[in-house]
Amino acid sequence: MDLKDVPEFYEVDLGESLISRTETLASFRELGPPDLCHIIKTTGKAGTKDLGSYHYVSGVDASSSASLAAYLNSLTYTVEEAPSWFFSSKPAGAWKIRGGAFCSFNAFSRVDVRVEVKIPGGVEAYVIDARGERHEATPQMWQEVYLSALLRAILYADDANYAEQRFVAAAEAAFFKGWQLGSEPEIQVATVVSNHLTSGIMKYFGDAFRFGPAVNLFEKLVVKEGEVACLLAQSYLGMNEEVKAVRVLQAALQNHPQSYSLLHVQCDFLRSKDKHDWALKLAKQAVNCAPSEFVTWAKLTEVNMELGRFSDALLTLNSCPMFTYNERDLHRMPTPARSHLPMKEFIAASGILDDEANSVHNNDADVALLRLPAPSLRGTFAKAYALLAKLVSQIGWDELLKCRSQVFVMEEEYRMQKAADPAPDSPAGPSRTNGLNGAGDDEEEKEGFGPLAIEEDEADDDASTRALHSETPANAAAPTSSDNLPTPPSPSIPTIKVSTESDGEREREAIAAFEDSAEGKASASGGEVPGVEKPQTVHGDPEEAPTTAATGAPETSATGVNAPGSFSNKRLCERWLDNLFMVLYEDLRVYTIWRAEVAHFKAQHLPYRKTGTEWEILGELAQRLHHKEEAKDAFQRALDAKFSAKAWLKLLEFYADEGDVQRSLNAAIRLSAYQHRWYMESAYPTAVAHQLFKLIKRDGLAKISYSLVSMNVPQIVLKSVMQPYFAHAQTFRSTRRFRLLML
Repeated sequence: MDLKDVPEFYEVDLGESLISRTETLASFRELGPPDLCHIIKTTGKAGTKDLGSYHYVSGVDASSSASLAAYLNSLTYTVEEAPSWFFSSKPAGAWKIRGGAFCSFNAFSRVDVRVEVKIPGGVEAYVIDARGERHEATPQMWQEVYLSALLRAILYADDANYAEQRFVAAAEAAFFKGWQLGSEPEIQVATVVSNHLTSGIMKYFGDAFRFGPAVNLFEKLVVKEGEVACLLAQSYLGMNEEVKAVRVLQAALQNHPQSYSLLHVQCDFLRSKDKHDWALKLAKQAVNCAPSEFVTWAKLTEVNMELGRFSDALLTLNSCPMFTYNERDLHRMPTPARSHLPMKEFIAASGILDDEANSVHNNDADVALLRLPAPSLRGTFAKAYALLAKLVSQIGWDELLKCRSQVFVMEEEYRMQKAADPAPDSPAGPSRTNGLNGAGDDEEEKEGFGPLAIEEDEADDDASTRALHSETPANAAAPTSSDNLPTPPSPSIPTIKVSTESDGEREREAIAAFEDSAEGKASASGGEVPGVEKPQTVHGDPEEAPTTAATGAPETSATGVNAPGSFSNKRLCERWLDNLFMVLYEDLRVYTIWRAEVAHFKAQHLPYRKTGTEWEILGELAQRLHHKEEAKDAFQRALDAKFSAKAWLKLLEFYADEGDVQRSLNAAIRLSAYQHRWYMESAYPTAVAHQLFKLIKRDGLAKISYSLVSMNVPQIVLKSVMQPYFAHAQTFRSTRRFRLLML
């Protein structure tokens, strides 16, 4: 009674999945959840209960009730006749589908469009609003739900079973309502050029490096809205039409000088030409135009880093407005009675995923690696951490601490100031102006680039740290080293275990014992654990002292006392940034211990063993800290231990960037087979397609096709898994050579 090659979740109570979806419609804020297909199966025999099952699907043509009814009808031909173990105690008849419902969320009107099919019988289409009330489905509703479904397919599900021309036509018709869909988490206010619709369009055409259709679309729209020129200019630049892009930007900025989107496109163009001084002026102007947007401050931070203005970069990063991260729209389903997750026969027969079955035995990981807080960062906090990690990769940890102490109020300075002036004018200490420049740059300071009021920070301290899902231990050792990395800890400090097999419970007990003893020593001596250079905690009234992020503890100091008089020129470090320093410290500490152990084992000619999951974590750690070779080595070792789609995807990116065709194709084959195993059957737009098209753009389709044929891939895998990528490249002419040579 199961559907062949289609995953299913069987309901406990008939129709409970539809009820759950209806109850949660009001909670959807973005593009909405994946399309839901609910079907009812029956034997037609008395005494046998009907069964309800459901599955999610992406990329189905949702332009009309007929197209959705056709999908439901197609499922009737996939019901397997073999009796199920679920009813093995009873004689089972032939199961068949007697009806179903297809639900697709309209992200523009915030309603669910549903099509019910009865077999035999008719088709009924209607709309369910947030209150659960029914309405008629209008032609406009169908156009909006069609576009909503495609955007989810492009941005969320990597599915693209649709015609490009219809997609472009629908996007053009609904373009100026795109702001209703919301935007990326780094954008606070969605605009006509910064929203999920524009992101989907740029991703769809950009991943294949074919911006011609995008140019045609935006040239029509720029006549109605001049700010669309930023998207048009980006598309021209993607086509290497730099002169046209500059002309478009020049004309648009004359009419829209306050558009930060236009300024950012011009800024990035200047950065690509090494005109960083000019780019700095544009980045500052963009901050003036949109001081409440994270992306403007982040862009200015990047430009400052490229100019070597590291103190200014740190101050600018401190000024970034942070937003609470909203998860993608999903709704909680009741626990299914059972699940049906079939594997296609040709995937099983190919043997490509044989290692996946054994992966479960290699999923253990050391608790010290699992507790790293950086992977839990989301939205603006993840972007801010990436900037901080890039900064430390450029100047090193020691220099970063020096910059930190030069621009932010440190503990000892605060204590000295408080002792010298027991009754300050303001109980909050120095003004939290968060300017763009460091001390002494008074001329630019007077320009007033979007100060952030301290009252906003105090009103909702948790708002700036909601994306930090794990906390850093209070007694963690601070990294200090002359080679810009933290030194391995002394024997009295618990080490990150990166050898032998894991023992999580023993690790937790050791850490707890160390923390207890460290607290006792620090309390008795009034100092810190010897051998570490972690800032001390400020004691006193937290309303009067600069504080840290996640716990609300007072701010910490990285260096000794600064010269008297410098206190008034410094600023308070934002709570969330102070927390990110601790997150970065944890990453650096673990990374340094890992590399020290690698060197030790190598010197002793001993094998260095980790589980597959631990190698994955270490690979991501090295990549976060911009250590490419170490990251690549860790991901390769992860594959030696188990099948890892995550490691294959990371390596595919590395290999494609390096132009390594053979290794890239090997990774693409395995990833594509894995995606087919888990029902991601489309060729584009996907991460694999993007990397393959990168190679095709550089070397041409013929070379990549011949290289694939020479690898002796099983013919069924070649045709079913790999051919769609090359067929897409040929159909849409996204390469220098278009002849398909593979098959």
